[in-house]
Amino acid sequence: MNLLDTSYAAHRLLAAEPREQHTLEVYLDYTCPFSAKLWHTLTTKVVPYLTKEGAKPGLSIIFRHQVQPWHPASTLLHEASLAVEKLNPSGFVPFSQALFEHQREYFDEATVEITRAETYRQLADLAASINAIDDRQAMLQLLDIQPNAEPRNAGNAVTNDLKYHIRLARSKAIHVSPTVALDGVADDSVSSSWTLDQWKTWLDQI
Repeated sequence: MNLLDTSYAAHRLLAAEPREQHTLEVYLDYTCPFSAKLWHTLTTKVVPYLTKEGAKPGLSIIFRHQVQPWHPASTLLHEASLAVEKLNPSGFVPFSQALFEHQREYFDEATVEITRAETYRQLADLAASINAIDDRQAMLQLLDIQPNAEPRNAGNAVTNDLKYHIRLARSKAIHVSPTVALDGVADDSVSSSWTLDQWKTWLDQI
């Protein structure tokens, strides 16, 4: 049940052992406070529990991009994470962690007076500061819009990657963040406020 394109292998937060029987997909937005809560619980409690206890050896957990377009900076943060993965796949999860920790710096009120290019530079600085990348300029080359005498809406070097993820979420009828889907079926009962014990109860039903 491998639902993850190999180009985005770093999006797998937990690998199933010895073989994949169930897939848990978490659709998150880097600028969504509820997504940040769910990410924190998953990465600091649920995944360590599953890894240590081996409670669900056939379960795989995958991060999915759920960009909320009404927060304009959201697109730029998700682009930045995809750029990091291209340069250093092992930096994707630490950079995602940093984005959630710093998300308030990219809320609407914090970014309304800065340009897209300036935001990219802030994001490259953040990635470099946590060693998610080795080459800040290489990240900016993936993100920056190249000037052209005739505007063409050509995007940047990760535009097609973002399109892939947006289309994937749309094809699954995912509308909000966070959304959790088990084996391709969204379960709206899952809450970002769940404790580890509540997650254990839910996981036991799989």
